[in-house]
Amino acid sequence: MNKLKIGNLTANLPIIQGGMGVGISMSGLASAVANEGGIGVISCAGLGLIYRHTAKDYMEACICGLKEEIKKSREKSTGIIGVNIMMALTNFGDMVKTAIAEKVDVIFAGAGLPMDLPKYRTPDCTTKLVPIVSSARAAKIICEKWKTLYDYLPDLVVVEGPKAGGHLGFKTTQIEDENFSIEKLVPEVVEVVSVFEEKYNQEIPVIAAGGIYTGEDVYRMMQLGAKGVQIASRFVTTHECDADIKFKESYINASENDVEIIQSPVGMPGRALKGEFLEKVKQGLTAPKSCPYDCLHTCDYKKVPYCIIVTLYNAYRGQMDKGYAFAGSNAYRATKITSVKEVIDDLVFGYNNAEKAALA
Repeated sequence: MNKLKIGNLTANLPIIQGGMGVGISMSGLASAVANEGGIGVISCAGLGLIYRHTAKDYMEACICGLKEEIKKSREKSTGIIGVNIMMALTNFGDMVKTAIAEKVDVIFAGAGLPMDLPKYRTPDCTTKLVPIVSSARAAKIICEKWKTLYDYLPDLVVVEGPKAGGHLGFKTTQIEDENFSIEKLVPEVVEVVSVFEEKYNQEIPVIAAGGIYTGEDVYRMMQLGAKGVQIASRFVTTHECDADIKFKESYINASENDVEIIQSPVGMPGRALKGEFLEKVKQGLTAPKSCPYDCLHTCDYKKVPYCIIVTLYNAYRGQMDKGYAFAGSNAYRATKITSVKEVIDDLVFGYNNAEKAALA
C-alpha cells in the first residue's frame, strides 16, 4: 500500500478510520488506528452527553469533551488524529474552533455541505480541512466556493457512497441505484478535483468511503483513482473501539437481513441494524416529550419519532433496547472481536494479494 500525503502530513497507510458517534470512535479507537499508521478519527457528535459532568450545560460539555478526547489521543499516539464534525450540529462552529485551537491534524466535515469551513482558520492554523461529499457536483461546488471566498482548497476530499453506515447523502431511491455507486462516484470526483489540482498546482487526494470492508475493496478503490479509503464499520468490532461490548456484539450477531435503511431525525436516510428500539419507532412508541439539548439544526422534537442524540448515547453504553447501532452495508460480516492491528494487517494482506493477482 502507498502512503497517504495530505499537504505536509504523511500517513504510512492510506486508511482513514471513519468518525462514528455517539461515542463509538473516541480517543481509544482513534489513537489505536493512528498507531498502526492510519488516520484515527474522533467523532464530535454527542460528546456533551458523555462529558455532561464536566460543565454547566451541554454545549460547554461538548467543548470540554472534545478537548479531553484530543488530549487523550495525543497521550496515546504520535500518529495522525482527526475529528469528524457534522454540519447538522448546532454547535458546528464551536467544535471547529475548538479542534483548530487544539491543533488537531484534520477536520472531516459532512452531513451537509461545509461551505464556510475555511472561515474558521486562524493565522497559525495547522489543521487540514476535509469535506465529505456524495457527488462530483458537491466536490466541484465546494472547491469553487472555498477558492473564491477563502482562497483555500480542500486538503483532501472524502467521497462517501450509499453503502456507508450512519447518515447518507442520498435520496432513499438512489441508495440501490448503480448510477450512485461508489465505483461510479470515485472516478467522477477524481476527474472534477483534478481540474483544481492542475489549475492551482495543489494535490487534493480523493478518498473512497462507504461499504469498504476488505483489502481487496481497498485495492479496487485505488484502481479507480482513489488515493486511500475511509473505513468505519470494520473497526467497531475491535477491542479498542470505544463502544460498549453489547454494541459490538450487535454487529457480530447480525445477519445481512438485519441491515436496514431508516429515516433519521437529522433529516437524512441512514443505515442501521434492526433491533428492539427501531421496532418501537415503527410502532410509534418513542416520541420525545421535549428537546433537552438543542443539538441539531434539522430536528424539531414535535415532529421527530425520537431524540437521536439520546438514542445513540444509549447504544454507545450498551442499552440496545433504548438505542440502535448505525452500520455499513457489510457490518454483518463481523464474526468476532479482534484488535485494530489485526484489522489493519488483514487489510494490508488482502490488498497485497489483490495486487499480486492483478499483476500475475
